[in-house]
Amino acid sequence: MIEVVNWANSHAFGDSLAAHHRLRHKCFIERSGWDVPSHDGMEYDQFDTPAAIYLIRREAAGPVQGVVRLLPTTRPYMLQELWPDLLAGDVPSSPQVWEATRFGVDDDLEPPLKRRVALELVAGCLEFGQAQGIERYLVLSQQMILRRTIAAAGCAIRLLGESHTLASYPVVAAEIQVNAAALASARAKTGLHGSILRQHGADAAEAA
Repeated sequence: MIEVVNWANSHAFGDSLAAHHRLRHKCFIERSGWDVPSHDGMEYDQFDTPAAIYLIRREAAGPVQGVVRLLPTTRPYMLQELWPDLLAGDVPSSPQVWEATRFGVDDDLEPPLKRRVALELVAGCLEFGQAQGIERYLVLSQQMILRRTIAAAGCAIRLLGESHTLASYPVVAAEIQVNAAALASARAKTGLHGSILRQHGADAAEAA
């Protein structure tokens, strides 16, 4: 299952929020060498605020295996604040447009499980988006990940500009369409039936 966690409901998910920050440290600082803030083995940045929604993939109370952070573009977000030039002049601020960042999967997982976790995170983003009336996500990603994971799940992707190099990796800004067809395709790729999201209490987006 994928837990839908934010600051308001994190108490209901045990150590998920802290464990998610530890996996981000492993993925982005230890493995990718990003120069971003960390403390006590946990990676974070200025966009980890009460407005953020975290999709956290884990089995029961086991270790966190994959994460992604979702931010409404009605609040400050990464592409808007740090790299608006990569958006080719279109810097959205709309309840129907969100940003998806910090997409990470534990590199120590066996390849088949690693691929499944990535596909389930995509399905989780689409399911959350459909439920909240989100029409598209903005992402900053390597084109290989866009092609092998997101497009392979059945998502329609539109590149928004030229590729740039960040932290020694070529990345590009893109938008991902959220619709029922993409969600159905992502579910089919992983054999999912019904919701993959585990939520708590009031609607997660409202709590943000």
